[in-house]
Amino acid sequence: MNALTFLISTVFDLYLMVVILRIWLQLARADFYNPFSQFIVKATHPVIAPMRRILPAMGRFDTASFVLALLVVMAKVILLSVIAGGNFNLGIFLLFALISVVKQAGVLLFWMLIIRAILSWFNQGYNPIVMIMGQLTEPILAPVRRILPPMGGLDLSVMLVLIGMNFINMLLAQYVPFWAAI
Repeated sequence: MNALTFLISTVFDLYLMVVILRIWLQLARADFYNPFSQFIVKATHPVIAPMRRILPAMGRFDTASFVLALLVVMAKVILLSVIAGGNFNLGIFLLFALISVVKQAGVLLFWMLIIRAILSWFNQGYNPIVMIMGQLTEPILAPVRRILPPMGGLDLSVMLVLIGMNFINMLLAQYVPFWAAI
């Protein structure tokens, strides 16, 4: 049972990250002609296109993609509950789905910042993935860079954002139900 649970969780979590990236690409107004962006769009378009007819976007926020992210979490929890033989409360179920999407977005941001920092040591030219990571993370790092004084070529903004994210994660684990369980 553990192997099946692992496989189901991994598949649903990976697709959830793709959907979250779709939302994030639109919010950041990233280059949609980038090969990485094209992969994200092609992986989500068959499901999001019909949903957009029913759920219009609210400004730059794509409500259809957000609802898809919630549905992915709900499908994962339902499937895992059926396998485990448990039942669930609809109100708690919806709260869990919302919290799970927000936390997964934070986990995705954390890993993108780490990968971007590591790639900055080795990148020697144009790379589409590095380019899109820059477009996605720069709106978060730029305000921190304006506050921090220049450190002789060292960019400490990533470290400061990661410390802040860790603080927020610990704080939310104390006050938000299910936060530490996800």
